[in-house]
Amino acid sequence: MKDEEALEELRQLRRSIDNFDAALIHILAERFRCTKAVGRLKAAHTLPPADPAREAYQIDRLRRLADESDLDPDFAETFLNFVVKEVIRHHEAIAAEAGGK
Repeated sequence: MKDEEALEELRQLRRSIDNFDAALIHILAERFRCTKAVGRLKAAHTLPPADPAREAYQIDRLRRLADESDLDPDFAETFLNFVVKEVIRHHEAIAAEAGGK
């Protein structure tokens, strides 16, 4: 493969990566819109911000999906834990705001 062809292939691959990154950001934004709605619902009914049983179920489910998709299940779990930590932080802030009104 000539250097020019390799560089063009690299540009094409990077364009695809950029598209995937944009899609991931949009998907995460939508996910957080939904989880904030869950936080408001929990706050309105004085439910706890965290749900350890749901989190454990999700970790098991995503580890299986990752394995089936040839993605490192440990990475998937680390990523989900990061997202869940942020969701819980949002839920705690929503609950604190609701309690202050």
